Amino acid sequence: MEPKSTPRVEHAPEQHRYEILDDGAAIGRTEYVPADGQEETERIFYHTEVDEAYSGQGLASVLVRQALDDTIAAGLTIVPVCPYIKTWLKGHPEYQEHASAVRREHLQAVRQLTRA
Repeated sequence: MEPKSTPRVEHAPEQHRYEILDDGAAIGRTEYVPADGQEETERIFYHTEVDEAYSGQGLASVLVRQALDDTIAAGLTIVPVCPYIKTWLKGHPEYQEHASAVRREHLQAVRQLTRA
């Protein structure tokens, strides 16, 4: 399906995700775990998806680029638990200096959030 309008990415911080919208309807998202504690230093991205009807149009890349640019602009480190983001970073070496290796505590934070 072709987008009805130019898709745009919006941050939904209360839901801990970025969404890509087509004509106001969410057609994809990338989700993250907010950091524990008072000062957020990392954003743990654990899931990215785009509606199957829109696949093959590069929209996941548009979504991820905006989410990661926003994360970097906020002074946060990218933690790529999500397989798509991990692969995307390999193809975009200019982002790698802003990413950290996934550690056990990152995986535990994802498990904790997704169980809730």
